[in-house]
This record gives sequence, C-alpha cells and structure tokens, in this order.
Amino acid sequence: MPLSHDDQVTLLKDILNNHQTDCCGSVAECEQLERLVKSLMVNTQVDQNVKNILQDVYQYSQHGVGTDDLDQHILSNQANLSSWVSDIDQFS
Repeated sequence: MPLSHDDQVTLLKDILNNHQTDCCGSVAECEQLERLVKSLMVNTQVDQNVKNILQDVYQYSQHGVGTDDLDQHILSNQANLSSWVSDIDQFS
C-alpha cells in the first residue's frame, strides 16, 4: 500500500529531524529521502514553497549518498535540517 502525501511528508520530516538530533545517519536514509522527494515533487497536492525546499533536501541527500564522511555532511547541514523541517511545517 503506497504512503499518502501526509505520510510521506511525515516520514521526510522524521528522517531530517533524526539527522539533526543525532548528527548521524545512513546512506539508506539518504536514499529514502531521495525517493520521498521524487514522489512529492510530482504530487500536485504539494505546495510550491515545499517543492522549493524539497529541491534543497534532494541535493543534501545526493551529497549524503556520495560522501566519504556522512556524519560530517550531516553535521555541516545542521542549520539547514532545522530550517527545512520548520519551513515544511509552515507550508504543509
């Protein structure tokens, strides 16, 4: 059963929150972020402001998949992670 739009947004925010709180994550989580972003980008229910944020999240996840030091990548994006979650909350 596919996830609803709301479930996808909740999962996306959960992963971002975990990265922000734990300062660590996995390549699998970054790959999951990519899949969620792709799905939400084509969804007409998603606000354009959220889609702009999703583009940044997608770049973040792509860099996370390709980096040699994922924890450092997450650490260097702490401010972004926090603002993305609050901005998504504001527009969704």
